Amino acid sequence: MASFIFRPFQKTYARLHRYAMESPTAYWSIVIGCAGPVMLAVVPPVRRNLGYFPPPPVPKTYPLPDRPRDPNLTGYDD
Repeated sequence: MASFIFRPFQKTYARLHRYAMESPTAYWSIVIGCAGPVMLAVVPPVRRNLGYFPPPPVPKTYPLPDRPRDPNLTGYDD
C-alpha cells in the first residue's frame, strides 16, 4: 500500500536530471524562478538576525537654518 502513495515520486530525480541535461537553460530558469518567492520569505528575517538594519531614509527636503534670515542677502548667500 505504501508504494502506491509514493509512486508519483519514484522517478522524480531521474526526470529532473534528464531535463537538466537536455535543456539546462530552461531547467535552471525554473529552479531560480522557484527560489525567488522562497528567498522573499527567508532572507529578511535572516538579515535581521545577523544584525543588519536598513539605513535611515534620505531627507527629501533641504534643512533650513535655525536662525532668522538676513534681509540684506543677495543671490545664494544664505
